[in-house]
Amino acid sequence: MYYVADSNRLLSEGVLTPDQVNTLREQARETMMKLGVNTLLTGGIIAATLGLIFWLAAPLPVAICGILALVAGFAALAMGGETLRFFGNAAALIGAGLLLGGAGFELVDRHETIAGPAMLALGGAVATIFGLAYRRPRFTSRFACGSIFLMGVALHLWGLGYLSEHNDWTGLPVALVSLYAALLIAGAGVWTDVRLVTALAIVPFAQALSTGTAYWHAAYAFYSPESTLTILQMTTVVLAGTYAASHLAPRFARHGAILAVMAMVVANLAALVGSLWGDLVGQTVWGPGTSYYRSGMSSADYQIAFETFQETALHISREVYSVLWAIALAVAIFWSAHTARRGLFNTAVTFAGLHAYTQMFESFGDEPLAYVIGGLAAIPLAWGLWQVDRRYLAPRASGQASSA
Repeated sequence: MYYVADSNRLLSEGVLTPDQVNTLREQARETMMKLGVNTLLTGGIIAATLGLIFWLAAPLPVAICGILALVAGFAALAMGGETLRFFGNAAALIGAGLLLGGAGFELVDRHETIAGPAMLALGGAVATIFGLAYRRPRFTSRFACGSIFLMGVALHLWGLGYLSEHNDWTGLPVALVSLYAALLIAGAGVWTDVRLVTALAIVPFAQALSTGTAYWHAAYAFYSPESTLTILQMTTVVLAGTYAASHLAPRFARHGAILAVMAMVVANLAALVGSLWGDLVGQTVWGPGTSYYRSGMSSADYQIAFETFQETALHISREVYSVLWAIALAVAIFWSAHTARRGLFNTAVTFAGLHAYTQMFESFGDEPLAYVIGGLAAIPLAWGLWQVDRRYLAPRASGQASSA
């Protein structure tokens, strides 16, 4: 696990020597440089690949350029040398992207009936071949094999999504597709040890309950039709991720930690929706849905079904949601601070500020007494948490560290 520490303080207290501090600083700098270079390289490869596909706009030129770039890249990788391998990786990945991306666009544009199954099969084959080669690359590099493996996974999921949309799948099949995509993306991230890929798994996982985003001119929106169920769903991931971060090997612990943070973000966004609108739990899962034109019923039939469902369903008002969310954030801040989980702590603090800002204008803007009560209650709560940590939790943590 990564910890945040003040190297100057450790040096002044004699815990670390100057050489040890310099080693830590150099490793931190090297890690950040690798992250920056790889981010820029990956972004350039994706932009160049998509740009060439749309600029050439014909299957034959795209295929020829893809083959030439792929061969040139593999040749550079085989010749060796640090500089050649760097540009060889870029050329090979642009070539592979042209071939796979060009094939996907061609299938969708001109062969709609077979596009879904074809991309499923082609993407699966490429992912399998290069996923196995990633462990023991012979003619390329681990970076190239891992990246082409991820391209295969992306093409496979593109085919699955196209198949779902083209056949108008709804309900449980769509949810199962989302869960499959989440598991596959998380598995791909762990296999290549790229946490950014693992983090993306939270998107289809959230979509299993129709949680998602929307965009229109100069505006982005987050929507969660089942905020309570989404919070429970994401809380499960947070707990599983934090357990993995504490009990599994470092390679797997890192991926568990990033999933926990991403789930924490989505859970808080869902709580924000609930604090603004409340929640009629299960309306879109086992209820009639949010509107009659999406349910397939007439307006009159939908109204009857909605009223029947509303009589027995659990309804959480936005005021109750606001209070429960505030309590949950306080607990999350305390727990993440005590366990030194900086990502979860930063997330909780960020949403605590967002929660206070939002409710100031939406729920309790005209009720200043609510802020007085909440603010005064926070003071002894903070003192109590401080005492619990100082008297009980901190000595226990020190004892466990000593025994370890």
